[in-house]
Amino acid sequence: MKKIIILALIGFTAWNYYSKNSGTTHNSVSVPAAVAEQRSDTFYQQPTSNFRCDGREHCSQMTSRAEAVFFINNCPNTKMDGDRDGVPCENDSRF
Repeated sequence: MKKIIILALIGFTAWNYYSKNSGTTHNSVSVPAAVAEQRSDTFYQQPTSNFRCDGREHCSQMTSRAEAVFFINNCPNTKMDGDRDGVPCENDSRF
């Protein structure tokens, strides 16, 4: 009887180890992969606006707050959100 219990314990331990490391379990691999795929689709969607990154970096170069928001969210090296709160050109009275 002890041999059966020991074999069952070894078998369960091996199965548990294999299922965690092989990527076959639903909870540990499939769900996060699906979530990551959904996030990447959302993150990499093409913008629906007519704005394009063209090297502008400063508020004085923007024509609207919407354009400034697009630039800080999608373009590199912008200098329009000094406090990094997501609101560009806060001191620009034009907007």
